[in-house]
Amino acid sequence: MHYEHQDAVDVASGVDWSPRPAGYRGKQIFDTVLVLVALPLLAPVIAMLWCLVKLDGGPGFFGHKRVGFGGHAFTCWKLRTMVPDAESRLQAQLAADGEVAREWHCHQKLQNDPRVTWIGPFLRKTSLDELPQIWNVLMGEMSLVGPRPFTPDQLPLYVGAGGRSYFRVRPGITGPWQVHGRNATRFVERVQFDDAYSRNGSLFGDALLVLQTARVVLKMTGR
Repeated sequence: MHYEHQDAVDVASGVDWSPRPAGYRGKQIFDTVLVLVALPLLAPVIAMLWCLVKLDGGPGFFGHKRVGFGGHAFTCWKLRTMVPDAESRLQAQLAADGEVAREWHCHQKLQNDPRVTWIGPFLRKTSLDELPQIWNVLMGEMSLVGPRPFTPDQLPLYVGAGGRSYFRVRPGITGPWQVHGRNATRFVERVQFDDAYSRNGSLFGDALLVLQTARVVLKMTGR
């Protein structure tokens, strides 16, 4: 499904819609093979965490729309870390607290998020909530390493912050934003990290980012 509001991107000058060189397909093959090799280890972990998430009565997985390669929308899967009425809680918090509203406008996330479940902080700090995205990798919608996928309603913000090359590559489970700054990074800085990766990424650079991600997970410095 192609994102319906592509015109929001077209009006921004300099947006690069061209695909990556032919060698980029090698990255997709590498991602798929690596996920298939790791699947016997990851599947039991995902199943166990799914059971823990289900303890509060809600669904174990959460699918949300993201904008990906070429501007196409896809369903990005995660272990649920938010309560079922997350959106209404967020809007109520933003309306009641100006400081929280400013934090959301600047970062597009909250340090003390009222929507997070009992196990959510652990899943987020370890980034284990993103493990189900290996399915998106197998479907060719995401890569192991790439820019962080954003929501359709963030598209004008993303392009306005300088995101010009994002659409040339597949978004990643991990990437430069996740290992550089992370919680302390403003939205516009995240866009700059992602755009630089989209223009200059390489398999060697991806390998370094995977190693750095492992360190982030072990130190539990996720968002």
